[in-house]
Amino acid sequence: MKEEAPLLIVQWVNHLFGPAFASLLSIFGVHVPAGQEVIPMQMIMGGIVVIVLFVLSLVVRSQLSVENPGKFQQSMELVVEFLEGQLEENVGHDGHKFLPIIGTLGIFILFSNLLGLVPGLGSPTSNPNVPLGCAAVIFLYYNYAGIQKHGLGKYLKHFMGPVWWMAPLMIPIELISHLARPLSLTVRLWGNIFAEELLIGIFFTMAAFLLPLPFIAFAIFGGFLQAFIFITMSQMYLSMAVASEDH
Repeated sequence: MKEEAPLLIVQWVNHLFGPAFASLLSIFGVHVPAGQEVIPMQMIMGGIVVIVLFVLSLVVRSQLSVENPGKFQQSMELVVEFLEGQLEENVGHDGHKFLPIIGTLGIFILFSNLLGLVPGLGSPTSNPNVPLGCAAVIFLYYNYAGIQKHGLGKYLKHFMGPVWWMAPLMIPIELISHLARPLSLTVRLWGNIFAEELLIGIFFTMAAFLLPLPFIAFAIFGGFLQAFIFITMSQMYLSMAVASEDH
């Protein structure tokens, strides 16, 4: 059963590393209740994604060539050019400098979304903590980018609205709007991936080799789509944070 496989992996990892991890947590005064897994599923699956991406990056880097690029390298260059084009269009002519953060998050989210389709594994993004962590990274980063671009004073000034006497009304509205952004990113990503895994799991129990196939194909498409939506919305937030006053 697919839904039991991640639990077996979680149990195995906790059996090997759980006591050491629990001892580390106890140093900081954190005590895990009896019967609860010390290392949660999303942390284990997220770790698998990071390890896989790290190994793949080393393999791809060793095969890069300027004179004779392979088909895979050419495909990846097209993806990079597409992302750079999106950043230039959405953020501005300096948008390419945000490629590392946007590209890294996009790749991590994509692999995390698709990991649940591998037998015995689960999607880290099907747990709300992982999308929330990714959304928090974007929230902190675009505010940092805005402060770096305009300075702290000018960046905070835009929360007050176009004229000073609207500040009592605009400040709460702007604060609520900004705080809603990571929540929106989190709920959209988590809700879709969780629903996809749930549907596949349900239909897998009904007909293991026939009924889940359309849902698996839909989940692959959904995994790409949700990663694309996440980074596109992140670009919008970056654009609003670093936009010049004359735009």
